[in-house]
Parts: sequence; structure tokens; C-alpha cells
Amino acid sequence: MAGNTLIIVESAAKAKTLSKFLGKGYRIKASVGHIKDLPKSKIGIDTENDFEPQYITIRGKGELLKEIKDEASKANRVLLATDPDREGEAIAWHLQKAIKLPEDSSCRIEFYEITKDAVRSAIKNPRPVDNNRVNAQQARRIMDRLVGYNLSPLLWSKVRKGLSAGRVQSVVVRIICEREEEIRNFISEEYWTVDADLKDAKNNQFRARVVAYQNAKLEIPDKKAKDIIEKYLLKASYQVSRIDSKEKRKKPNPPFTTSTMQQEGSKRLNFFSKRTMKVAQELYEGLEIGKEGTVGLITYLRTDSTRVSPVAQAEALEYIKEHYGSEYAPATANEYKSRKSSQDAHEAIRPTSVYRTPEMVKPFLSRDQYRLYKLIWDRFVSSQMNAAVFDTITVEINAGDYQLRAASSQLKFAGYKKVYNDQEEEEVKNPIPPLKAGQKLNLKELLPDQHFTQPPPRYTEASLVKLLEENNIGRPSTYAPIIDTILKRHYVERLNKQFVPTDLGFIVVDLLKENFTDIMKVEFTAQMEEELDLIEEGTRDWRKVVRDFYEPFEADMDKARDLIEKIEVKDEEAGKDCPQCGKPLLIKYGRFGKFLACSGFPECRYTGSINEEAGVDCPFCSSPVAVLKTKKGRRFYGCTKYPECNFRSWNKPTGEKCPVCGEAMVEKADKGDGTEVICQNPECKHRKETRE
Repeated sequence: MAGNTLIIVESAAKAKTLSKFLGKGYRIKASVGHIKDLPKSKIGIDTENDFEPQYITIRGKGELLKEIKDEASKANRVLLATDPDREGEAIAWHLQKAIKLPEDSSCRIEFYEITKDAVRSAIKNPRPVDNNRVNAQQARRIMDRLVGYNLSPLLWSKVRKGLSAGRVQSVVVRIICEREEEIRNFISEEYWTVDADLKDAKNNQFRARVVAYQNAKLEIPDKKAKDIIEKYLLKASYQVSRIDSKEKRKKPNPPFTTSTMQQEGSKRLNFFSKRTMKVAQELYEGLEIGKEGTVGLITYLRTDSTRVSPVAQAEALEYIKEHYGSEYAPATANEYKSRKSSQDAHEAIRPTSVYRTPEMVKPFLSRDQYRLYKLIWDRFVSSQMNAAVFDTITVEINAGDYQLRAASSQLKFAGYKKVYNDQEEEEVKNPIPPLKAGQKLNLKELLPDQHFTQPPPRYTEASLVKLLEENNIGRPSTYAPIIDTILKRHYVERLNKQFVPTDLGFIVVDLLKENFTDIMKVEFTAQMEEELDLIEEGTRDWRKVVRDFYEPFEADMDKARDLIEKIEVKDEEAGKDCPQCGKPLLIKYGRFGKFLACSGFPECRYTGSINEEAGVDCPFCSSPVAVLKTKKGRRFYGCTKYPECNFRSWNKPTGEKCPVCGEAMVEKADKGDGTEVICQNPECKHRKETRE
């Protein structure tokens, strides 16, 4: 019997979902995140008293905490059902102390999916609050506060007000800056490739590439070397020396972790990490699914484990056999190894039931929710399927002193690709006719091609997240807020989906690298993550970890305050003059991003916006179209010749007029995952075909 049980969760959405699962004997209350934290007005850590934290009730949470205490006093039983991770454990710990529950009481419950069975099972299996997990969270919070509360004022005094630094944040900016330096210092080098179109006696044609000279790997550095090879090959005889035919199996990718979900969300859905996590939270906390009621659609979204429960594996195998055929289902469930640094506290991200297919729940979801749910569902189901099978053939050809190679592969059995195409180029579209060793071939044409080595690419959100995870920098759950912060501080900009450091970013990184060697090292940051994991395991004392971190940092701070001189950060010139006084305009940074300001300030107070170009011309006057924002931050498109031309649109224009009514043609998301081109005039039904 539930009796009179109070269950405290973190979010109102989760509280709403649980209230529909549980009977009248349960009261559900949301803490709305943390109820206690370090104060904002001071450092809040007693460094002289073994780093004792000074927690206070978060401003605005006093009334809520009072309500929780009142509810707890009326309840026969209190269960703390905050999120199943370090942050959730710390919230449960603060609630336990505030409500004055006994330290050893079994008041903590965890569930990794918000389903009736999972929640009821958790209620039956409470445990005490895990102090080791709490201590790991405390150590992270305290170290981050010690760094931020000391370094940020230093940057204010030496560089510019409004800046910030962080134990992980600053390392991320360093990584982006160092990649930009690689790009700037990169010297492109010429090289050539030589392909040959060959044919057999029946005129069956295929393409091979020159790969070796006298059985040693061949490099073609310039046109001179290419010309020598070309002259030789035009006179050479071609003969098949070796044929290697085999079957290649490509295993499916594991189900999503937080990091891989963010990476694929960026690549496939064009979601920033922040957007991916927001939508995943909605799917986890529960949505109204028709007659089924409110149900959580995916398991917990913060995980770095690829483990899947036997129950979920069995359900997936059953579904695969029913809907795709037994040949797609492995004899035993696929298992995946998690990364060495994985905490493995809970499962991979998966649907709570594979029988809730994306198409089944689509009518009840927003477009973003549907697209992310489909991505998670597809990835999980495919992870439990058989490998894709390819027929591959490699042919080696002798041409005198030179050796050529031709390769081809063809999909034989789709396997997991039936559900989830991982977009890797396993298939090589180069059909090779039946050949035999020793067979003579004829040259049809040589195809030399000049190339130049390319610099390393700038980081995208997907590649940055991947790098952070590989190097154990921060936790996947922190990537989105870190990226958000470095953009807001104008240390980096996002251009064409790539991160580009600003001059300010370089200045701050150089200053911190020179004066705080340890905390700016990738290896040091990764080591601290390992220390936090050991605290959670109970093999490290959290106060000692903090002490060992803080003492050298404090020494560096003392030196830096005296040695660092004031750095003047010059504003970037905009390249145009003030329309009011004629003085040069400068690019400034404000709360809402970049803006133009007159260099004659304060005598001249002119300011103007910097508009991002949409990359298309106005369909009416051919002037560039800019991406603009309303006062509430909503994006729209408008002609840069406004008010002479008053073209405005919520949707991106194509630059064309409607052939039917003469209005603008615009791009609009369709009901699937693509975009359709339609007439902006709502009374005109003209449209072009949908493109993916």
C-alpha cells in the first residue's frame, strides 16, 4: 500500500507524468532543479576549513522549499526521485537534509525510464542517498567555483569586464584556438593522382589507380613527376597480377550515449547540442500519446554507457523478427563495450518500447520531437540487428614498373542498414568485370588529377563533442552549456556551422596558458575527471582531491595578480563610417551579440545592427537578403534595401518569384524531414517538389 507517500522529482513535467501512473496514495512534488547551491555574492567555500561549502537556499526557492517541507511533514513516507546521476544525487542529499530525514534512511529511488513498471519497481527498491556520488558532485562544483571565482575577476581587471573563465570551458576555447592556429600555419602542398580507365577484350571498362612503383608506395609530388609516369604508362602493357574477392561484414553502431546522440543530432538533424538535450528531456519526461496517456518515450538521456537491459534486447529481437524477418535478427543479442571512462550507471539511450514506432507516435509529437525520437529508435533497433554484408573485390594490375589497383564493393545483405544508414561509403561504385590473373588489359584513357593538401577542418559541434568525449574533457551532459557559454562570451563564433575563435578568445587563452599551465592542459582536465570518478567509487577523499588541485592553483593566482599587465583589446573596425557624424564605425559586443557603434562615443551615440546575410537576393529588387531578429529574438528575412523595398518573410526566400501570382517563393519545412518550396501568398497553392 502506498499509504500517504510524497515523491519529490526535479521537473514539473516529470511530476505530471508520474501523477498519472500512481494512485491517490501518492503526492508528487517538483524541486525544479537544485534547491540549494553556493551563494552568488561570494565564493562560498571556506578554504581555511578544509574547503567546507557554505550552501544557501537558491533565491526564489524559499517558498517552494517551505511547501516541500510542509508536504513532507504530512507524509508517512518521503521518496527522493531526482535524476539518476551526480547532480540528481546532490539534489536528493540537499532535500534529505532540508526535510530532516535520517541519514541512513532508504529514501532514494532511481528509474531510468518513466514508465509504469520502471517507476513501481523503483518504489519497491529504495536505498540510502549515495554519499560518494554526492561527494563527487561537490568536488566538481567546488573546483569549478574556485577557478571561476578567482579567474573571472582577474580577466575583468586585466582584459575586459563581463568575461569568464572555467576549469573546462577555458580548455575548450584553447582547443578551438589551437585548431585555428594549425589552419593559419598550414602550408598547402601539391600532389597528383593518376587513374586509368582500362578495358578487357569484351570492352568491359573499369577504373584503376596508380599506387606503386617497383612495389613501393608511390607519391606524385608535382607535374614533372606526373608527366614522367604518364609518358611511361601510355606505352606500357597492362596485365592482371592478383584478384582478391571476399565478403566484408559491417557491424551496426551501438545505441546512443549522450555524446553520440549530440553528434548525430548535429550531423543529421542540424540540431545544436542545446536543442538536442532539450528535446530529449521532453521525450524522457513524458508526453501524451493518445489513449495510452502520458508516457516517457526514451530512457534517461544523460549516460555514457552503451549497455542495454536483457528485457529491452529481447523485445527488440522479437520486433525485428516480426517486422523484418528472422535473417535480420542475430542468434544472441548484440553486446557493446562502453568506453573505459564510462560510468556505466545506466543504460544507453533507447526507446522505452520498440513497439512505439516513430510513425505510431508521430501524430502526438512536435516536428523536433518526432525527428529526434526517430533517430533514437532507428539507432537502437539497428544496433540489435545483424551486420550488413558486402561483396568486395580488389584487383592489382602490373604496368611494367608500375602497379595499379582497382576496388569495388557491393551491398549483398542490408542487415542493420535496413533501418539505419550510417552514411559511410562502404559501397564503391566501380563495377569490375570478371577477370583472371594473367589476363591482358587495354588502356582506354589516363586521367591525371592535380590536388593540394588541405588544412585540418574547423570544429563543428559534432566534431568538437566527439573530441571532448575522446579526451575525457568534462561530461557529455555539460557540453551543451559549455558551448553556449563560450559563444555568449564571444570567445568563439559559429560561422557556417563551424567554430571560429575571436581575437578576444585568443587573448584570453594566451593569458591563461602563460599563467595557469596546469588547468589549461587537456591532460590535466581529463585527469581531474578520473579523480571525480574515483571519488564516486569511494577510493578517493574529495577534500584531498580539491586540496591537491587548489594549492598550486592558488600559487599561480598570487603570481598572476602581480605579473599580468593590463591588456588593451581594440575594437574591430566595421569598414564603414557613421551615418550621423562620419567617424569610423566599430564592432562592439553586447547582450544580444554584435552591433555597430560610433568611434566618436560619447559625443556621438549612434548604434546599428550587424545583419547576417541569408545568401540569396531579394526576389523583387535583387538586393541581398539579411537574416534579422524581432525584439523577442525570432528570426525572419528581410531585404537590405528596406524601407525602399519592404520584402519580409518568416521563411527563407529562394530569390525567385512565383510563376502563378508573382509573390516570393520561400523554403518551408514539410511534414517529414525535408523542405518544400512554396509560394509565400497563402491564397496561392503553387509549390515545387519536396527535397530532402
